[in-house]
Amino acid sequence: MTTVVAKWGNSLAIRIPRSVAEQAQVTEGIAIDFSVEGNRIVITPQKRKKYTLDELLEGMTPDKFHPEFETGNAVGNEDW
Repeated sequence: MTTVVAKWGNSLAIRIPRSVAEQAQVTEGIAIDFSVEGNRIVITPQKRKKYTLDELLEGMTPDKFHPEFETGNAVGNEDW
């Protein structure tokens, strides 16, 4: 598959065809890494780190917990 390099501001840009993006699991907003191997540009999608609950709560201490607060009477189909 071939595409054309275009100018985008002071940079160069390429479009990734849908079929290629789907195969590589690349979606809008995903972070990618660029590297050069010989005369090839290699584009690698970054994998999102999966955090454990312990990692997410690592910095929590009792003084960082927020107190409960009243939100008022139910106005719809809330079920408490």
